[in-house]
Amino acid sequence: MEAAGGAVRGRLRVSATIPFGTMFVAPAMQVFIARNPHLIVDLSFTDGIVDLLAEKTDVAIRMGNLPDSGLIARKLGQSRRIVCAAPPYLERRGKPQKPADLERHDCLTFNFRRARPSWPFRHEDRDLEQPVMGSLVVNNGETMKQMTLAGAGIARLGLFHVAEDIAAGRLVPFLEDWHPGDLELVHAIYVGGGPVPHRVRAFIEHMIETLAGSSLLNVAS
Repeated sequence: MEAAGGAVRGRLRVSATIPFGTMFVAPAMQVFIARNPHLIVDLSFTDGIVDLLAEKTDVAIRMGNLPDSGLIARKLGQSRRIVCAAPPYLERRGKPQKPADLERHDCLTFNFRRARPSWPFRHEDRDLEQPVMGSLVVNNGETMKQMTLAGAGIARLGLFHVAEDIAAGRLVPFLEDWHPGDLELVHAIYVGGGPVPHRVRAFIEHMIETLAGSSLLNVAS
């Protein structure tokens, strides 16, 4: 329910990935709720794909390329991906010098049905896909980061998610000369077909304002 004149009331159901939700959405909610005191914000963080209609979700924040659908998307930002591992792992197993070296390493992967069984690289203007596998398969980026920090293997994660760990020396990036130049896009998506609800518009604009002050994402204009 929303009051006449654009006042924001009722319940706003938001879904976001665990890394993005914990790093950006949750810290932004205190100010958002203070600005909209008659609104209840219902947050759900999961790296699984949420059916907005079935789950009665007003807006979801998703990472990566979006499949074709009837949903409306608003780009919030983007981050390059990076291959990294913890120093103890690299001391124990050695640092890969080329993508083919990954065949001899434990690479942490996702168990999503949409997950890629290989990692993309580029060398001398030629794209290649390097199959990867390892002893651990996980269902969210935060668990993957924590396992990487613990020295369990090599991961390919969004730079926004691991930038502070790299700066602190807890993770080491490598194979940068082989980087394919791909970006992890960040979108807010919602159901179209009519006027955008005030609560959805207010949330998206607040996140754009919040992310504009972040050095971890290249924020969309």
